[in-house]
Formats: sequence, structure tokens, C-alpha cells
Amino acid sequence: MIPQDTNDEDVSLFDAEDDAGKRSKKSGVKHPVAAFFHLFFRVVAIIVYLLAEFIGGSFIACMVTIILLLSCDFWTVKNITGRLMVGLRWWNQVDDDGRSHWVFESRKGTGKQQASDSESRIFWLGLIVCPVLWVIFVFSTLFSFRIKWMPVVIMGVVLQGANLYGYVRCKVGGKTSLKNMATNYFGRQFLKQTLSKEEES
Repeated sequence: MIPQDTNDEDVSLFDAEDDAGKRSKKSGVKHPVAAFFHLFFRVVAIIVYLLAEFIGGSFIACMVTIILLLSCDFWTVKNITGRLMVGLRWWNQVDDDGRSHWVFESRKGTGKQQASDSESRIFWLGLIVCPVLWVIFVFSTLFSFRIKWMPVVIMGVVLQGANLYGYVRCKVGGKTSLKNMATNYFGRQFLKQTLSKEEES
């Protein structure tokens, strides 16, 4: 008879960092494959979009390639790189009543599971810069009257913007609204400026 494993111990959601946690927080990239794919799909989608006219391929082939790359990027960032590189994840959950609930999680700041500074920079730069580029592409597509590309650039904005929104909500806390966060931030900045001016005089 085969013995069954009766280990009822909880397994950490972020168990991939067990061996990587031995290195310090300031160390280099702990997950090089995740960092590569975090940037690969989104950068290649932008390159294909920019070079589509010069490649000379059909519009449909370029459009399908870009949308596939954007979809792969959305899945990879949402399900893998966010969890490994910065310890954040988000998802939508439907309860028994059929109501949709958004769940935003962040890893607790234990020393063993801290993300490295370089991984965090790679993650957030890739997550912020690429949606900004797609927004620029929306306006350039509009002003250059390349209307056939509009669905492609809108897909870029929607898919990468959704990941950006989800991870910003994870970072600031799922219960905090972004409006309250912005108001608090600008209030703190105003207070700092006011106090610094009083100290100078």
C-alpha cells in the first residue's frame, strides 16, 4: 500500500522565492526569466506595431500578431511576473450569488520574501511606460487618420492599462480608492511645501 502524504501545513502563495529569499534585498534580479518575459511580450508588440508599415506584411497578420503578444503579456504579467517580482496579484472572483468581486493582494513585508530593488524597478518601469506609449499611439493613430489601427492600439491601452490599474490597486491597498490616494498625496505635498517655506522664513 502506498503511504499518503498527510502534511496539512499551509503552503505559501509565494513559495517560488524560498531559495531566492536567502539573498539580500539589494541583490540583483532573482527571477531573470520572469523579468525577461515581463518585458519581452510588451516590447515586441510595440516593435511590431511600429514596424508594421515597413515590414510589408498584411494588416491582418500584423494585427493578429500584436493582439496575441498583448494577450500573452497580459496573462504573464497578471499571473506570473507580478507575483514573483514584486509580490502582488489581483483577480476577479464571482461568488455564489453571481456578484463579481475584485481581489487585490500584496505579500507581507517579511525579510525572506522581499523583492529586490532591481526587479521592482524593472516591473514598475515596464508596467508604466508601455501603457503610456499605447496612449501616445492612440493619439498618433487618430491624428494620422490610420483608423484601421485604432482597434489594435485600443487593445494595447485596455490590456496594459488593466494590469497597471490592478497592480496600482494592489500596491496602495485594495480598499483604498485611487481618488483618496491622490488627494492624500497632494495634501501631504502641500503640507511639506508649506512647512518648508515656514522653516526658511
